[in-house]
Amino acid sequence: MENEVKKKRVLSAVQSSGTPTLGNYLGAFKNWKNMSEEFDCAFAVADLHAITVRQEPAKFRANTLGMYAFLLAIGIDPQKSPLFIQSHVHQHAELSWVLNCYTQFGELSRMTQFKDKAASHADNVNLGLFAYPTLMAADILLYNAELVPVGDDQRQHLELARNIAERFNGVYGDVFTVPEAYIAKAGARIKSLQEPTKKMSKSDPNINSFILLDDAPDVIVRKFKRAVTDSEACVCYGEGKDGVNNLIDIYSCCTGKTRDEIALEFEGKGYGDFKMAVAEAVVEELRPIQERLAQYKSDKAYLEQCYRDGAQKASYVAERTLKKVMKKVGFVL
Repeated sequence: MENEVKKKRVLSAVQSSGTPTLGNYLGAFKNWKNMSEEFDCAFAVADLHAITVRQEPAKFRANTLGMYAFLLAIGIDPQKSPLFIQSHVHQHAELSWVLNCYTQFGELSRMTQFKDKAASHADNVNLGLFAYPTLMAADILLYNAELVPVGDDQRQHLELARNIAERFNGVYGDVFTVPEAYIAKAGARIKSLQEPTKKMSKSDPNINSFILLDDAPDVIVRKFKRAVTDSEACVCYGEGKDGVNNLIDIYSCCTGKTRDEIALEFEGKGYGDFKMAVAEAVVEELRPIQERLAQYKSDKAYLEQCYRDGAQKASYVAERTLKKVMKKVGFVL
C-alpha cells in the first residue's frame, strides 16, 4: 500500500469586520472550501487584529460570531480543518511579543498598510496598528504554515513574516517553517459596481457600489440594475470597458462560463438583459450560503461547540511551537 502524500499546511485568517462583500467571496472565500480538500488547512477569525481600530463591544462580538458562522456557511468542515477564533488561542499573543523582540523598528515603519491606515485613522495611530504585521507573523508561524493565501495588500506582511522566521532560525536553528504565498487557481478581482476602476469595498459611501453576502435578492437585483456599464451596448471583454468587464467576471465566477461563452450568450442582447442575468446568477450563488448562515446564526449552542473545539485543536499545535520557541530563547519552562 502506497504512503499518502503529506499535504502542505495552509493558514487562512480573516478579520471580524462585519459582513463580507461579493468581492471578498469571489476573490478569496469561494476558494477556501476547495483549498481545505487539497491542503492541511486551519482557518481563523482574526479578532485580535480587528481592535487596532476602536470597536463597539456588542457589535464586535456579533461581527466575530457572524464571521465564524459565515465560514461554516461557505462549506468549511470544522471536523476536517480547525476553525477557531484567534483570541481563544492565547499562544498568538504570547508568540507575538517574542517576535516583536526579533523585529526591527525600521521594518515595521516601512509597511505601506501602516502608512495608509495611520493616515486614515490619524486620531488613533496606536502601537497595535504599528505591530500588526508581527502578530500576523505569529499567526502563521505558530502552525508551521507552508502556504498563506494573501492579497496584494498583505504581500509585504508575508515577506516580513518570512524575514522574521529566517532571522530567528539563523540564531536558534531550524525552529520555524518559512512560509510562501499561495496564489489561488481561481477567483477574480471584483470591482465597485459604481466605480469599476476601484476594488469593491463595503466602506464605500455609495451603497450601490457593493453587494453584501446577506443582501436580499431584491436588493441584489436593484444594485446590479444600477451598475455602471458604457455606451457600446456590447457584452464583450475589452479595453476601456471596466464596468462590463467587471460584470463579465462576476457572471463567470458564478456560472463557470468563459468570457467568450458569455459574449456568445449575450450576442445581440442589451445591457439590461445582461445585468438581470448577472443578478440572478449572484442570487443563486448566494442562496444556499444565506440559508446556512441563518441556520448557524440561530443555533448558538452549535456555534459555541464548534469554536471551542476549534480553539482546542489549534491550541494543541500552537502550544508545541510556542514551547519550542520559549525553550530556544532560554525561558524557564
